[in-house]
Amino acid sequence: MSAAQDDDVQEFAASLRRLKDRTDRSYGQLARRLNMNTSTLHRYCAGDAVPLDFAPVERFAALCEATPEERLELHRRWILAVAARQRSRTAAPPATGGTDGAPSATEGPPDDSPAPVREEPAPGAPAHRPWYRRRRLLVSAAVATALLATLGSLSALPDDDRSRASDSVQGADPTRTEAADAPGPTSTASSKPSLTTPTPSGGTPTSKKSSVKPTGSADSPSKGAGPRQPPAGLPLTWSANSHVWQAGCGHDYVITKAPQQVPPPPAPQDAETWARTQGAVHGGQTLVKITVQGRTSTAVVLEALRVRVAGRAAPVEGTSYAMDHGCGGALTPRYFDVDLDKDRPIARPADGNDSGTTIPAMKLPYRVSAEDPEVLLVDARTDGCDCGWYLELDWSSQGRTGTVRIDDHGRPFRTTSTKGLPNYAYDTSAREWVPYN
Repeated sequence: MSAAQDDDVQEFAASLRRLKDRTDRSYGQLARRLNMNTSTLHRYCAGDAVPLDFAPVERFAALCEATPEERLELHRRWILAVAARQRSRTAAPPATGGTDGAPSATEGPPDDSPAPVREEPAPGAPAHRPWYRRRRLLVSAAVATALLATLGSLSALPDDDRSRASDSVQGADPTRTEAADAPGPTSTASSKPSLTTPTPSGGTPTSKKSSVKPTGSADSPSKGAGPRQPPAGLPLTWSANSHVWQAGCGHDYVITKAPQQVPPPPAPQDAETWARTQGAVHGGQTLVKITVQGRTSTAVVLEALRVRVAGRAAPVEGTSYAMDHGCGGALTPRYFDVDLDKDRPIARPADGNDSGTTIPAMKLPYRVSAEDPEVLLVDARTDGCDCGWYLELDWSSQGRTGTVRIDDHGRPFRTTSTKGLPNYAYDTSAREWVPYN
């Protein structure tokens, strides 16, 4: 391989190493995500081998969050490296003469042999080129055609489409890298939106998705060094806890069991597990605490919070069990008030109170980031239905907008009326549930 050909391969390998060094992953971790051997990836980055297909290179660039301009430059360097490898393989080594004194393949005929007669082409006929020159022209034409077609198709796409073009061919999700690092099952992660939302009355599930809607399209990159485009994917994370009690102790659950079959009230931190094992439904009120945080230091603006009712049914026929006997402090945090009995419920900001001191209500839009998280408290109430509902949070960041769905681990939140139901509270001295009015 000539020095120029080796330079093409080494420049391609250096581009791969620069992208790899920007991540905090090892060769083994990247290879597992790319579904290839670690040694193979290391040989690509070291310049010992060049992939014959650009698909693994494109997946590698997407995994390293390369910009559209970096992907175009990487594709150009890959084409040159592949062509250099092919030229080095097809170049035949010079033949040497035999040991028996026979003339070598590169030597001319003996002096006493007649010189070969060269046929002149007929007038107007194309000149005949040797096979190796014809092959070199074909390879050059194919490389130039592929480069021009790629540059033309990618430059005609918006930035977001350019960054997702190769992922859609390979069947990959552009947010998969972020989703793999999302929190575990103890919190409801925004990168795993619900696909189906069963209604409380057992009706047909309704398909719902969290949407990310880019706004506008960026111009083609200029010759100068322009600003780096914002990365694709959801710029924020969130978690929701619907088993929050008023002032830390006041809450009602509706359970279709007799008092003798219901265990004592749990500690507030164990409320979710206790409620699920008893098949309990929030009675009359559901308090949802939502923690929202940006993924980076870049600001994300929370634009609006909407309430969606997935279904209404008749209230649950059961018994209302109170988790308190009037305990609690004088602190009432600010919150969003939701009346589920309205035809079109709206999340209205409400003031809080701390021992007579008003806590101003939270007003949207509101800004969050990785260093500036925010906690939203939603207070949803009903007096006349068994309501299934969820929330939609609109956001904007760096010229992009989107909406995330906030629900109860992929299902709608559920709140049922306690009107007309028998009420019980737990008597700690007698260690049993007693009627409570």
